[in-house]
Amino acid sequence: MPTPVITGKGVFTPEDVITNDELVASFNAYATAFNEAHAAEIAAGEVAGKPMSSAAFITQASGIERRHVMEKSGVLDPTRMAPRLPGRADEEPSLMAEIALKAARPALEEAGLAPENLGAILCAASNMERPYPAMAVEIQALLGAPGFAFDMNVACSSATFAIQVAADMIRAGSITSALIVSPEITSGHLEWRDRDCHFIFGDVCTALVIEADAERGFAIRSTKAATQFSNNIRNNNGFLRRAHDQMDDRRDMQFMQNGRKVFKEVLPLVSAHIEAHLAEDGTTPDQLRRLWLHQANKSMNDYIGRKVLGREPEAGEQPNILQDYANTSSAGSIIAFAQHSDDIAPGERGLICSFGAGYSVGSVVVERI
Repeated sequence: MPTPVITGKGVFTPEDVITNDELVASFNAYATAFNEAHAAEIAAGEVAGKPMSSAAFITQASGIERRHVMEKSGVLDPTRMAPRLPGRADEEPSLMAEIALKAARPALEEAGLAPENLGAILCAASNMERPYPAMAVEIQALLGAPGFAFDMNVACSSATFAIQVAADMIRAGSITSALIVSPEITSGHLEWRDRDCHFIFGDVCTALVIEADAERGFAIRSTKAATQFSNNIRNNNGFLRRAHDQMDDRRDMQFMQNGRKVFKEVLPLVSAHIEAHLAEDGTTPDQLRRLWLHQANKSMNDYIGRKVLGREPEAGEQPNILQDYANTSSAGSIIAFAQHSDDIAPGERGLICSFGAGYSVGSVVVERI
């Protein structure tokens, strides 16, 4: 049976950066204007006032200090609070496809693989720019790749689930190579006017190349995926929205979450998942050189690291990138892997894990060869 090996990694990072101070200044200006415009209703108890945000609280609660976005002026405009992205003609490359290419090309270059030798392309992300044609098929055309391509969405676990799908196809012999891209333009589905979540997300795109029986890279020893239905992370902006009354700019048409319940329910789910996966793989915690975890919240990662390793993670064992990128949905653990894996020696193992809406959790045990 062929062994799937990760041979290339790529990350595209947008130029625009929003610091917590910038974000809070914008939000507080919006909240102040809202409260002034609705002063009478707020005083009468008919409308809830908007509380102010705090940069110090954001850092303390999440570990996030800044985030990259495709376009910051619209996000920071208190009268808009959403990115300002110009429309594109159907004949032009879509935005998700464009940034996917910017991550894919360095990944293919590192792998030493030409696009015409790809067997499959998977576009795995928490939202797609359109329902069809598939983003992956457009990316395939722009790269000039043969084979087939398709989209998949398992929210924040999309990339790790895609790794499992690609690895399984390679093991089955249906393909010998795959490209996985995760173009996450989360600024488009974040509700920047909600103090509870306005700081959470950032934009990025990652790419991985997986090949059969490669002589260098990270061999995929095993994968494990699990799902458990929950409404605690949800977005209702579906294609049936026109069929329902009163759907204009409804709050549930963007990202929503019950953060406290997510924290309480996801942590034991993920910890137990990883422990079971390691046992199935025959890998003990002390054999793990590194944990590349989903980048949602520093406290969550610290808890998972302690639970899995049975001790406090040492410096470098569990790298975080969320302080600079924020939560980039499915791309977060892949950014951590791409930026903190070059020092892994042959024979050393690590675990990539992402988790989120669904609930979903995906994990990948890799070994440097």
